[in-house]
Amino acid sequence: MTVKVIVKEDYQEMSCAAAHVVEKKITENPQAVLGLATGSTPLATYKEMVKGYKEGEFSYRNIQTLNLDEYVGLDKKHPQSYHRFMCEHLFDHIDIDLDNTHIPRGDAPDIEQECQRYEGLIDQIGPPDLQILGIGRNGHIGFNEPGTPFDSTTHVVTLTESTRKANARFFSSLEAVPTHSITMGICSILKSKQILLLASGEEKAPAIDRLLNGEVEEDFPASALKNHPDVTLIVDEKAYQKAVK
Repeated sequence: MTVKVIVKEDYQEMSCAAAHVVEKKITENPQAVLGLATGSTPLATYKEMVKGYKEGEFSYRNIQTLNLDEYVGLDKKHPQSYHRFMCEHLFDHIDIDLDNTHIPRGDAPDIEQECQRYEGLIDQIGPPDLQILGIGRNGHIGFNEPGTPFDSTTHVVTLTESTRKANARFFSSLEAVPTHSITMGICSILKSKQILLLASGEEKAPAIDRLLNGEVEEDFPASALKNHPDVTLIVDEKAYQKAVK
């Protein structure tokens, strides 16, 4: 399938456009299931969603959410857990019922069992009507690193050195960054009815170039998105113009 591409001037415009897609979805379906991502890419999108809620235009009262991933070993109160991230940047600022927000338990006593539980949850309450994704420089989506089988479901991954270095800015040191995470698998992500991929900045240009112009292959996880019938890429000009040169 062809990835639909929307090019915006900069990161802020990209984020506003992404928020509008989310708001359109929850307007059409007030009980929608949203698949959410963490990291720096969706931050301004969440900020715009909060703004829309506070201005009284949109409600998340009956929305459910499924997050992509969580670090293994971090409980939900840890400052760098993705549970904490979502609360600080979105959940605490809108009218969503926290019982309707779902994130893998990084501190589960049996991590493999937690993976099975979470995959079952995706099928039980989902799949997401709309899944938000970022893309790593090496093409990872969620924490699915190069070489991840396309038929993978929720699983534990060993984080690559490049991914740990990219996330080290959020921790006190590189050594403090967890070495493993739980992530929705590529098959899990592709269950989503609609996928919204966000990319911004020159450093993401090679990944966008390969996504749009390269082959579908497991050493570039994002290429699996070409097997999905409804993927929209919202990208800023710096990433896109370098990608198409």
